[in-house]
Amino acid sequence: MNITINEELRSFIDPLTHNEYAALERSLLAEGCRDALVLWGEVLIDGHNRYEICSKHNIAFRTVQNTSFASLDDVMLWMIDNHLARRSVSDYQRGVLALRKKDIVAARVAQRAADPQAAPASEAAAAPESPPWNTREDVAKAARVSSNTISQIERIQKAATPQLVEAVRAGTISINAAASVASLPEAVQNAAVAGGRKELQQAAKQVREQKAGSRAPKEPAVDAETELRAQVAALREKVDALTAENLALKAQLGS
Repeated sequence: MNITINEELRSFIDPLTHNEYAALERSLLAEGCRDALVLWGEVLIDGHNRYEICSKHNIAFRTVQNTSFASLDDVMLWMIDNHLARRSVSDYQRGVLALRKKDIVAARVAQRAADPQAAPASEAAAAPESPPWNTREDVAKAARVSSNTISQIERIQKAATPQLVEAVRAGTISINAAASVASLPEAVQNAAVAGGRKELQQAAKQVREQKAGSRAPKEPAVDAETELRAQVAALREKVDALTAENLALKAQLGS
């Protein structure tokens, strides 16, 4: 049996920790591979860790075919939805997956708009992808995180080095702190990662302090009562000026 590993699909899966991998390995050695691996043709789309362990130890496994997909995008959307539904997936990975789904859906919408006569390639492509994916809030809702967290993940994806991304995935640094560190030069990011959790937290703190220092100081808030008194005084000055003008006109008319 030929089984192909698509690295792009595999990247959708958060790597297991050493302890998680060891626990899965012990379970497969003791009980065998009870759940079938899912294939799309020869491409493995579910069960990557089980396949790796079974291959290493010559453990027998079953496979099932999912033939409902017409394209790799269909497979990606199916895998993304599967992982978004799992509680064990980290906030960072859920955000990354939701943003990836947004990109796929946006590309499909653009393709349909460019060629409205073309029929969808599959039922999956024809079905509405919910939510509408028009805003950052839509993505955040699908990922079950805040829209601010999605914004931070976008900054990490855009500017973070692979070493910093790995630190976020491993939980060595929070999403919030990593978004701050990602604004630093690559060499500084990598040096902070090499220094460990404490060094990363210190780098993030320094970035926040620099940003806070660069903001223009806010003007002191005006007391509401003081502002009202100033308005009354201004109105009185106008009334006095109009009264004086009126008296002057009367004097001219009486002369």
